[in-house]
Amino acid sequence: MPKKVTLKDIAAKAGLSPASVSMILNRRSIDRFNAETINKVFALADSMGYKNSRHQSYALIKPSDTLIIIICPSLFNPFYTTIIQGIEIAARKQGFVTSVRTTYWDTDTERFIMEQARKFNVAGVIFAMIPQQPQLAYELSQYLPVVAIGDRRGDLELATVDMNNFTAGQLVGRHLTELGHKHIAYLSTTLNDQHTSRVRRCQGLEDICKAACASLKVFTKEITPDYELSHIDVEYATGYELACKCLEQVPETTAIVTINDMLGYGAYNAIIDKGLRIPEDISLCGFDNIFPSQLHGISLTTIDNSLTECGKSAFKLLQEEIASYEHHGKFASITHVEYKCRLIARSSSGPAPQR
Repeated sequence: MPKKVTLKDIAAKAGLSPASVSMILNRRSIDRFNAETINKVFALADSMGYKNSRHQSYALIKPSDTLIIIICPSLFNPFYTTIIQGIEIAARKQGFVTSVRTTYWDTDTERFIMEQARKFNVAGVIFAMIPQQPQLAYELSQYLPVVAIGDRRGDLELATVDMNNFTAGQLVGRHLTELGHKHIAYLSTTLNDQHTSRVRRCQGLEDICKAACASLKVFTKEITPDYELSHIDVEYATGYELACKCLEQVPETTAIVTINDMLGYGAYNAIIDKGLRIPEDISLCGFDNIFPSQLHGISLTTIDNSLTECGKSAFKLLQEEIASYEHHGKFASITHVEYKCRLIARSSSGPAPQR
């Protein structure tokens, strides 16, 4: 049986210390070595058949010490592009570059991206949403710094930038019930355990409606990854469709809350096309406070989550984990940062009409 190749064997051939070889093969502080040395070590590892528990082979793998992978569902919704720009503002100041990968909420795609990140052992991974497969994300975090942005979950053993979506739902519910609304509808794309932010927003809204003795009707539409990929306007179209359904089936509705501002724009046009006025006949609220919501023609009441700052903080957490490994040989303890959400009341919401 051939002798197993060790770091010492490679180090002897390369004329380096085993510690240096380990840093290069694991891509830690790799910028302290020149390109010739790095290529030499990887070539030796490949030709000598070196393998370990992390890497099955070193052939055709190019090291990167400054590349960050950003994983997000899509780029059409400004919610994600705003977060991404926040990450890039902070990352580029520190000499890092980013590569954005989209999943369209497909778990196979998410798994593939994580496998590639581990294979190439990039500087780190930032999820612009909560991973759909928390266990896989946790396993990846044992090899690379991983940070997630979104609703805080007890089963997610990762550094996170948290958004308190339950509180956000409460803020919208309180705003509407204080305006006298007793018949409220909630419109959402797929509602399930993989979309906790949508569920928590609904729960927060429901909590206030119960306390105020207001009714809450929930309208949802299941969206598959393939459908989302092939329909760029899926959120707008879903908002329009569900708002029409709500107004036809529950005509006493005086306020509509959409899972995000993109659905809100679809609901806005549906209400107008039905010959109703906003907010005189129907109040409308969303979540996320993306840029178009402030335009005078829309002026959508919504929840602000400091998206750009969330992105910046996510990179900061990632950088702290990188520094922890370089200085102490291990990643930092799990850190959570939370930004307080706030209601932005605009002209799309007003007192409940007297029917």
